[in-house]
Amino acid sequence: MITVKIRLKTTGEPLERVSIALAFDADQSVTPPVTTDPGGEAHFSVPGGPGKVLVNGIERYHGVLKDEIHIDLWSVTQSASASGGGTHAVTGGSIAYPSMQTKTVLVEGQEVLVDSEGYLVRPGDWTEAFARAEAEAEGLTLTAEHWEVVRFLREYYDEHGVQAPVRDMVKHFREAWGKKKGSSTYLHRIFPRGGPQKQGNRLAGILRTKGEH
Repeated sequence: MITVKIRLKTTGEPLERVSIALAFDADQSVTPPVTTDPGGEAHFSVPGGPGKVLVNGIERYHGVLKDEIHIDLWSVTQSASASGGGTHAVTGGSIAYPSMQTKTVLVEGQEVLVDSEGYLVRPGDWTEAFARAEAEAEGLTLTAEHWEVVRFLREYYDEHGVQAPVRDMVKHFREAWGKKKGSSTYLHRIFPRGGPQKQGNRLAGILRTKGEH
């Protein structure tokens, strides 16, 4: 028996509904995919050996496949380039403008400047600690699902240079989470202060859209 355990690196929470497959080096065979259970585990009744673990079709581990294999991800939606634990960097200068009202958020003992709604004045200041601090200031307890959305928003911005449209979010999370949770209604439920396009982007350190000033 080979057990693959998938956890979210930021919180240690198990990731369920993730597709796992094993690819063996010896004969290049690939097992049928198994979806992780609520404990983030996928079980395979196959002999061990050298090979790879594919998470949603992407290689996340290469070594000896036996007993228990633990894989920590920043997000189930992270790109292959982020597999080593790195994060996508959303960069940019200050978004300050004349007469902007600002305030500070205390992040690990350091004051970080945000505008009156909580958007970072300097997007390059974003860290996971900022997301946690701003979420706490907004009365939101971050779960694995929130981190999934935050990572998706940052990766989308990094790739496209613009905020992710709601329709793209819904399409992505419908595939990742299923029809019930992959909906605009559910995304707005877990981000009650403006939905994923506002509250989600604030926590992800993404610039506010034009016309929001």
